[in-house]
Amino acid sequence: MTINKTPPSEMIRVPTVLIPVVRQLAKIHREGHTTALLQALQELIAQFDSSAELGATTELQQVEEKLESLETHLSQQDELLASKLEIVAKHLEKIERSLASGKYSNNRPRRSGYPYQYQQAVEISAFPNDNLAQRLGVTPHSLTTERETKSEQEFISWSRNRDPSGLGWKFQPKDGLYYPVRQ
Repeated sequence: MTINKTPPSEMIRVPTVLIPVVRQLAKIHREGHTTALLQALQELIAQFDSSAELGATTELQQVEEKLESLETHLSQQDELLASKLEIVAKHLEKIERSLASGKYSNNRPRRSGYPYQYQQAVEISAFPNDNLAQRLGVTPHSLTTERETKSEQEFISWSRNRDPSGLGWKFQPKDGLYYPVRQ
């Protein structure tokens, strides 16, 4: 003899928000409306599933569209970069041809921004009072005053500090000219 007992109910955990709904479902089940309840639940789940599919499909379509626009943009950038690289390659080819022709060989002395750089230095001999005053950036009177108030070594040092080439100057009374003093 077998006795048909109803199986013990299973305990499941549900979110706190759903507890009143689960209690209502249990009450409907106990009242014998299980089949109608199951059908209504299946219809509800089907609606959720189909809307979830539609939402996911829409999102996937948006992602695909964005990817396509990115691919288009990148291909345009690639074409632009390729054309720029082609231009650079042509310029490099011109430069290589110029170098190979010997037009820009290293056998010649290099020109600089200072065209007198390779010329020999001009030998400075002697200056009269007016010319040396102009070179040192003073008046002829102040040059004479400095020479007369300073010792010979002090005047040489003073003139060296004012001279653009760093030359010291010494006065020769016999001819009245100033001569450069080499170190």
